[in-house]
Amino acid sequence: MSARAASHGPKAPKRLVNRSYVSVILVGGAVGGALDLLFAISFAAYNGVAPVRLLQTVASGLLGSAAYEGGGSTAVLGFVLHFGLSFLWASIFLALASLAPSLTRHPFAAGLGFGIVVFVAMRLVVLPLSAFPHPITFKPLATSLDLLSHAFLFGIPIALAGRRALVGPRPRSGR
Repeated sequence: MSARAASHGPKAPKRLVNRSYVSVILVGGAVGGALDLLFAISFAAYNGVAPVRLLQTVASGLLGSAAYEGGGSTAVLGFVLHFGLSFLWASIFLALASLAPSLTRHPFAAGLGFGIVVFVAMRLVVLPLSAFPHPITFKPLATSLDLLSHAFLFGIPIALAGRRALVGPRPRSGR
């Protein structure tokens, strides 16, 4: 080994993925996904639908009507699919925020807008292209609440996680 190589020590391996990016995806996707699912379960319960049935409905996007015959296992699949999509959407937000830094400078506005885009994409693209066995409807109350849930409970947590990872924590005032 040459003296030059010995003086610099071993070469550090390059990171393939930035840890802060992974944390945005995991934290933003988990918090946004959990809040959105909590809303969906609450609204379903208000309408007399059990949580297992709601999660089977999520799984029906992959399995069609057979999801309702799978019992608890398809409910677990629905849970996994829900969070898988949450992490995918958080990844998309992070990619967009990396290209357009203004999204992290204005996380509340960006989160609201992103949540609305996710709502529209899910209703008009993802569900129609999936095996979802029900007609896509836009009943005023359910649609309004679902839209608000996606904007406030899903989009904003993802945007705030993105801000923290890409910009850093906000400085505390008064110090």
